[in-house]
Amino acid sequence: QMDAFFFDKLPSTSQSTPKTRHETSQVHSRIDDIGKKVQDLVGKINDSRTMDQTIMDNFQDKLVEKVAEICGQMKEHMYTVYEENSHAMQATLQELTLVLESCSRLNTELHAVSQALAGLNRGLTLHRSTE
Repeated sequence: QMDAFFFDKLPSTSQSTPKTRHETSQVHSRIDDIGKKVQDLVGKINDSRTMDQTIMDNFQDKLVEKVAEICGQMKEHMYTVYEENSHAMQATLQELTLVLESCSRLNTELHAVSQALAGLNRGLTLHRSTE
């Protein structure tokens, strides 16, 4: 619509009469006005782009901050789970140590009983052979 408005006000180029200095001045003035409007629009576009970049930078900063916060929470939870698992493993290892000690003691007792039985068996064999 602005173009139609602008072109409606321009003098027709189909006229064969030469332009007066005043008409030429008006045309230059209009061209200057259009140039200024274009510069203003480009400035507004650039300002808008700068504002968009600022918004994106702020969003990125907040997003990075939030991700770091969530990662920190996840690490804390992970360490809590590690600690709980460590306690459970420690209790299990203590039970295993007791079981292994008991197995070792029973093995020693079994070996002693086996030696005693072997001695009795030798004694019985000697006693039978002397009869």
